[in-house]
Amino acid sequence: MKLAITGGSGGIGRAITAMALADGHIVVSLDRVEPTERTPGVTYVLGEVADYDLLVRAFAGCDAMIHMAAIPAPFQHPDHVVHNNNVVGSYNALRAAVENGIMKICQASNVNAIGLSFSREGHFDYFPIDEQHPPYNEEPYGLSKWICEAQADTFARRYSDIRIASMRFHLVAPERAFAARIYSQETLEQAKHLWAYTRTDAAVDACLRSLDAPFLGHEVFYIVAPDTTLTTSTLELARKFYPDVPVRKDLSGNTSFFDSSKAERPLGWKHPLP
Repeated sequence: MKLAITGGSGGIGRAITAMALADGHIVVSLDRVEPTERTPGVTYVLGEVADYDLLVRAFAGCDAMIHMAAIPAPFQHPDHVVHNNNVVGSYNALRAAVENGIMKICQASNVNAIGLSFSREGHFDYFPIDEQHPPYNEEPYGLSKWICEAQADTFARRYSDIRIASMRFHLVAPERAFAARIYSQETLEQAKHLWAYTRTDAAVDACLRSLDAPFLGHEVFYIVAPDTTLTTSTLELARKFYPDVPVRKDLSGNTSFFDSSKAERPLGWKHPLP
């Protein structure tokens, strides 16, 4: 396939490009940042996802589109900039793909679509968290990801032959040890993050698998590691920091607070064990 990848100069964008090339795909990489090095066989397009006409031209002739371009967190930019960049960028990418007849689409969402890491405090209805959990986002980044998913729902209602996968990643890290250095403390602040992470290779694998997965419409998937970054029992952490939150499934050992089993079914995906 010929793949269009937005955010291609970013960490996960470069990793997707590398695996796509290894799998024999052709890649068009679009980013507003020049790549630090250019890979032979990749067509690089410099520009903003806010430039709709540029996206239409860049996606021409592609068979699938993976949208990774976004401001990746709140508070480093004004709220309206984070929100508008992510929401408009996602809509433009989806619309430009459809205008080119692309019906195989993957986009980066985030666990914060329901609100957690950047909220004032964690607000959870049950553990482990799955795709049915309601949203409590309260800041521009989480809200933007929730809206990006709603936009995908709209496209799926309009086009009966489209396939869109929205990937709810957590902290994307090259390995568990990297994430464990970031989420290493049993504190109220780190409890909002639920000590979770996503390995880069697992995120990339899920994105590429989604393009030919046996479903139509729009589906949201948690793409999160099966363990936490701590050695403390997850059930003990739940009782300590969220004693009133019901536990619906086994949280023995350092099992993740997130249930990513949905992605195992249509995608044939499973996060590698640590």
